[in-house]
Amino acid sequence: MNILHVTPFFKPSWEAGGPPRSVYEIARRQVKNGHEVTVFTTDGFKKRLDIEKNVPVDVEGIETYYFRNLSMFLAGGLNFPVPYYLPLVARKNLKKFDIIHIHEHRTFLAAVVHHYAQKYQIPYVIQPRGSAPTMVKSRQKEIFDKIVGKSIIYDSCKIIASSNSEASQYKDVFPQLNPEAVIQIPNGIDLETYQQLPAKGIFREKMGIKKDEKIILYLSRLHERKGIDLLIKSFKNIKNQIGPSKLVIAGPDDHYLEHINHLVQELGMEDSIIIPGPLYENDKLEAYVDAHVFVLPSRDRYESFGNVVVEAMACQTPVVVTRFCGVSEWINNDVGRVVDYEETELGQNILEILLNKKLNIMSQKAQKMALDTFSWDQVVIDTQNLYKHCIKG
Repeated sequence: MNILHVTPFFKPSWEAGGPPRSVYEIARRQVKNGHEVTVFTTDGFKKRLDIEKNVPVDVEGIETYYFRNLSMFLAGGLNFPVPYYLPLVARKNLKKFDIIHIHEHRTFLAAVVHHYAQKYQIPYVIQPRGSAPTMVKSRQKEIFDKIVGKSIIYDSCKIIASSNSEASQYKDVFPQLNPEAVIQIPNGIDLETYQQLPAKGIFREKMGIKKDEKIILYLSRLHERKGIDLLIKSFKNIKNQIGPSKLVIAGPDDHYLEHINHLVQELGMEDSIIIPGPLYENDKLEAYVDAHVFVLPSRDRYESFGNVVVEAMACQTPVVVTRFCGVSEWINNDVGRVVDYEETELGQNILEILLNKKLNIMSQKAQKMALDTFSWDQVVIDTQNLYKHCIKG
């Protein structure tokens, strides 16, 4: 198959969150499976990538177009990239593809590609990746949907949801959508990455955390929807019961770091909370390995899955997540806890895991569930089968 992926951001713009990583993991495996794969993306999220623009660049066998953004303020500040050169390439090249996979649908990229996909009668699947709800920026999203957003959804062959929670969002926003058009395929992890983990203690030493201090880890974008403020308040409530401990809040800033710093100072928690910035590749694994518990306290349904939860589990780290996280559908008391978005409940469940005398057993079960259940290789097989269905019509 000749496959096109359309995504606002791609490798190495990892600071944009989970979608760029997911698209990369799928695309590179499709290349290994013998397919021709192209990516249409932009030249950066918060900053422009030092890479050739508007022409194909080889990324591990993936033909990648990093289209120059009209404005980095629009791309990183308002999360609305405008790759002005994209229409010229799409008009010329789109007809050569057998199938198109659009990631995130309220984007300029999706609108342009949808137009030419319809013109050339190329089937496409769409994967909103948490962008379907309209609780935030509702007015802008309503306008976009009236102009083109609804057509992008309704004209698609199939819509991919990573969880039941995400699937339920689509009908709320797009009432005319046929439920049979929605296919559930979870996100995955690269199993090879977790076969040989870093030794314990490396991250602890880098951060100056004492050997007797327990580590509570948050690792994701620093965004108001992630519930970081709730985690900080919950940690303050239980810190005396935990004993020596540190809360680590790691991740790229998404317009929220200033608020976090202010809250930490307001609560007098400067000595107990570490904010190291973004962690990638091996640095991220070192953090997972040293953490006693990983927490993703998302506050709303935009958290369609939560890859970081599975990554933490694969590193033998129990997890606590809110019910808003799509991945919560797979979490049970053997590997962690699922809680409501509520300060006391969050804190008590973190405490329960940290004081659990069978924490080692829980850690092992967490890893087994992650490795047995989530695999990018299976995700790719399921996705390619979906493509074949759409191509056959």
